[in-house]
Amino acid sequence: MTNSAAAEMAKKYGLSRMGARPPLGRYLAEAWRRRYFAITLSRYTVEAGDSDSRLGSLWVIVRPFLSAVIYGLLFGVILGPDRPHNFVPHLLVGVTTFEFFAKCFDQGAKSITGNQSLVTSLAFPRILLPISAVLRNIFELWPMWVVLVLALLAFQQWPSWNWLLVIPMLGLMTLLNTGLALISARLTVHFRDLSQIIPFINRLLFYGSGIFFTLQSVTKNQTLIHLFQINPVYDFVEAMHSFLLPGYGPLTQWEWTALVGWSVLLPVIGLLFFWSAEERYGRVE
Repeated sequence: MTNSAAAEMAKKYGLSRMGARPPLGRYLAEAWRRRYFAITLSRYTVEAGDSDSRLGSLWVIVRPFLSAVIYGLLFGVILGPDRPHNFVPHLLVGVTTFEFFAKCFDQGAKSITGNQSLVTSLAFPRILLPISAVLRNIFELWPMWVVLVLALLAFQQWPSWNWLLVIPMLGLMTLLNTGLALISARLTVHFRDLSQIIPFINRLLFYGSGIFFTLQSVTKNQTLIHLFQINPVYDFVEAMHSFLLPGYGPLTQWEWTALVGWSVLLPVIGLLFFWSAEERYGRVE
């Protein structure tokens, strides 16, 4: 049978090519219909993540706060009097905020290549895998923030109405993280070495996101300041500092524009970029 005859027969009986990329609307509808698959997968991954260690899921909380202790001891000495106001709460807020971004970036990048058996054996919208990676970190996020709030209270950082702004800010950050997870998931399929480079990118962003310093204390150069401010991770960390800690001013208009712009554009770009290669994911080697 020729290809044209096969195509005519498939059209006659309403058949579609196996593994063909569906139109974007149908693709999103199918992903929504299977949303519980992503939720279940993310919950299972959370439960299985540290099951072979004594502390188990407690490592979700221990890791960021252990990092904060180490960085606090190290940079507290190095920065000396140039330390930010309320240095320990400043550090705790920054590390907890950055942890959400870094883990979504890293795990999202591995979501296709790290689930090869699922990708090659089951038919489902592959977008569910990077979304599952983000959901996993949302499930891990809430106990970290509960402990963060308790830590802030221990350092006499009392609640205010601004604390409620953390919730929509985390919503914006989730959009940003989802877009980045989608982009990095596809790129890692084509360039496997990217998964080895991402930890270094995260480390660079960590040191450039104002987690243990204030921008005004390290530079007066306006060009350099603007370069910091177009980094969305820096803007999110600064927003959390301004919401949760007294003595920190609100974001500038430039910072708000960069933060909201990245949060809106990156998921759209990520969706289109990921969806356009849907047919290739089933051929992961």
